[in-house]
Amino acid sequence: MKEAVVSFFEKHHFPVNKADYNIVASLRGDMQAKLSGKKAWQDMNRTWLLPPENPPKNRQVIVIDAGGSNFRSCLVTFDADGRPSISDFKKCVMPGVEKRLSRAAFFDAIADNIDYLKNKADCIGFCFSYSMTITRDGDGIPNSFSKEIKADEVVGIPVGANVCAVLEKRGWNKIRHIALLNDTVAALLAGAAGNDDKRYSSFIGFILGTGMNGAYIQPACGGESRQIVVCENGKFGDFARSDFDLALDKKSQHPGEYQLEKCCSGGYLGPLGWEVLQAVAKEHLVSKDCAAALSRLHDLSLIEMDGFLHAPESKENVIACCCRDENDRGLLVEILDALVERCAGYGASILAACLEQGEEGKDEPVCILCNGTTFYKTYRLRERIESYLSQYAAGIRYEIVSKENDITIGTAIAGLV
Repeated sequence: MKEAVVSFFEKHHFPVNKADYNIVASLRGDMQAKLSGKKAWQDMNRTWLLPPENPPKNRQVIVIDAGGSNFRSCLVTFDADGRPSISDFKKCVMPGVEKRLSRAAFFDAIADNIDYLKNKADCIGFCFSYSMTITRDGDGIPNSFSKEIKADEVVGIPVGANVCAVLEKRGWNKIRHIALLNDTVAALLAGAAGNDDKRYSSFIGFILGTGMNGAYIQPACGGESRQIVVCENGKFGDFARSDFDLALDKKSQHPGEYQLEKCCSGGYLGPLGWEVLQAVAKEHLVSKDCAAALSRLHDLSLIEMDGFLHAPESKENVIACCCRDENDRGLLVEILDALVERCAGYGASILAACLEQGEEGKDEPVCILCNGTTFYKTYRLRERIESYLSQYAAGIRYEIVSKENDITIGTAIAGLV
């Protein structure tokens, strides 16, 4: 790292020593504190759920996937051999993204979005990718919203029961079962599907897309049975934050919350890069013309930042267009790439903490199913996470996998368990 870049980052309290990216011990300590009933940053939400021993057969289930900026729905059919097929797929905007919604308006919007599936199945799997407490009957009660969703009146009330009540008023047949789950649980269940040969000793779901968190199978403890636990890792805050992180946090929908997510997830990496570039321009780390052009940028998305890292000389990229000088381009690549590098270290820390907490991987490996466009598409992020994880989880056997339609299939399984 160039001396000027190191000096810039140190001035703004951004870690330049890669050893500082290892936050496994503090993450796991926080997880254990929450499980034992103590105050902690992360929510550790029990699901009362385990992967089924056998796949569902000859069943249909409505699947809803609400997370990030999109709301997806479809019908999933499992045939006589347990093979799933997807039909009637629809995608629209997630309620609460475009404007603030009341409790009634939020659930009416959900019903509007799935009315086309009326009476096609009597079970619903609902992937609701926000922090929530799962009840023993499978319903979910939101604790808070991230990803800039504006539906505060929905916090603290059972989502599944309210959805079913609205559907019943609209003339739907009685919904026999609705299961709320996080996308990380859906990923975990998808990873567990097809483990008939018992190749894996346990399972982890990890999401790094618009948001970020993990799920793992917690051994029996504290009088509770073995079950999947959702870790709201994005809420963790016991780590050093830079001036850029603090500036972004102040402008967010929920200041003071989701500190780790604001350092790593796709919904925040671009805006975080913008904060960094504005400081670069203000402090004249680049040429006068480049600084002036950067200062005129009103915002920045991860797609734009990632595009620059992939192709710094592209004439179509907003950052590249600010740089006519090769030295400027090189410096900006190094600075923005450091944000991705830190993200990789933190992401690997989450996975290592989940591996340690699950207490498996000694003989048969743990299956880690990863999902999310940020994980798979961001510049060299996946390979860096894998590299850090090999250091952080030394001695634990694991395999990182992906599956087509993982969230949909995992959610369908949950709806039928």
